[in-house]
Amino acid sequence: MTDEARPAFYALAPGGWRDYVTLLHLPYTAWHLSFVVIGATLAAEYSSGRLLATLVAFFLALGIGAHALDELHGRPLRTQIPDSVLLALSVLSVAGAVAIGIVGAVAFDLWLLVFVAIGAVLVPAYSLELFGGAIHNTIGFSLAWGAFPLLTGYFACAGTITWVGLLAAAYATLTSYTQRVLSTAVRHGRRRVVSVTGTLQLRDGKQEPVSPDLLFGSQETALQILAAANVCLACALLVLRLT
Repeated sequence: MTDEARPAFYALAPGGWRDYVTLLHLPYTAWHLSFVVIGATLAAEYSSGRLLATLVAFFLALGIGAHALDELHGRPLRTQIPDSVLLALSVLSVAGAVAIGIVGAVAFDLWLLVFVAIGAVLVPAYSLELFGGAIHNTIGFSLAWGAFPLLTGYFACAGTITWVGLLAAAYATLTSYTQRVLSTAVRHGRRRVVSVTGTLQLRDGKQEPVSPDLLFGSQETALQILAAANVCLACALLVLRLT
């Protein structure tokens, strides 16, 4: 980890437009949007239009809304975006996502309103650690940003939830659980650790210095690979449905 000063491996230098790009958490946003695609493409009935609408709604709610609230709540990315702008971004993006969901429910299936309501509650509840932080934990993260996007994408196309959707949601939950476990150590190393000292004593008598890369580098590399892998899987399934 040669750029320890950055609060995340995808964070750009602070200031200006770069803060807004950093705010999107692009690798992780793409990862969780891939669950929407996976869910939609596994449905027996596939609709490109409904998938696109669901993707836009999740990008607004999660990619912008949830991340803006998260930054407002403690500044983990250390951006210089004013609080008022972060709040406005969150409110407007979540409102846009809800509007898309309502239109989709009226046009396709009113049961979609259940997913819209859950999503509207999850964004502030998770990001602001409401209800005493009851869902701001590894299980809550895995269900909210793993299972929920996939099941929403599946239902938006199929109009129902089957065992295929539930099994795929289990995959999304486990993958997100892995993300949370890995990223917890990485966030700790990048955002809280100032320096690392010490050595490893090897069996052959040699010594190796303890470094941030040694402690957190593998986890961060694994996160990057997993993000890319899930996006590739989503793209493969999408191509399969379109050809």
